Amino acid sequence: MLKTSIIRQPLVKQTDRSAMYELHSRYFCNIHKDIFLRDMSEKDWIIVLADEENHMRGFSTIKIMRTLFNDQRQLFLFSGDTIVHRDFWRTGALAGGFGHMILRLNREHPDIPVYWFLISKGYRTYRFLPVFFKEFYPVHHTATPPHYQSLLNQIGQFKFKDHYDPASGVIKFFGSKDHLSPEMCEIPAGRERDAHVQFFLQKNPGYIYGDELACIAAISPNNLNKAGHRTIDNTAVTWHE
Repeated sequence: MLKTSIIRQPLVKQTDRSAMYELHSRYFCNIHKDIFLRDMSEKDWIIVLADEENHMRGFSTIKIMRTLFNDQRQLFLFSGDTIVHRDFWRTGALAGGFGHMILRLNREHPDIPVYWFLISKGYRTYRFLPVFFKEFYPVHHTATPPHYQSLLNQIGQFKFKDHYDPASGVIKFFGSKDHLSPEMCEIPAGRERDAHVQFFLQKNPGYIYGDELACIAAISPNNLNKAGHRTIDNTAVTWHE
């Protein structure tokens, strides 16, 4: 059984930051602790998963980004470094934590469009989108509508400058950033037939080098699917703020 906490970034203990780095290092290559910790310090919230002995079992870092689009305020939930210990891949604790963060943003900003800006360097991260949303982009069965493509291009270039390629929708670091370990790049037998997995591999063939696919979904109660609501309902979270 995992405990899910959502913590204001400045309140995260140094021991937990080190534990997150150690966990991340088990599944990613080309990691530098100073860069990892500096990136975390720029975030607003950290979702933390711990077991009953309070061992670090997963986490995700979150930045709330505010921009203007066509003179209208927009809010983006940007999720950064994300990993769950493989013994707990089948639990919904992290997805549920994201869900509670989504509901909070809707409550606090009822009059502002809110989006999830998700970057995926592996198919497991990309598959968070169909867990929650009825509509998200890019997706295998339809083209990205112009409005969403414009939003993606805007936020991609705002956050990643020239590393973001509007033509492909991929953020390319040319080996300068961390990337999945060879073990994590393997596609389990049968998984390659999943339409979402096939699409991710086709859109982002450079994921093995750390390339990230830029994705977007509207955060609203109407866009949450039944599985998303169920995952949220089944996850209790503790807020630390």
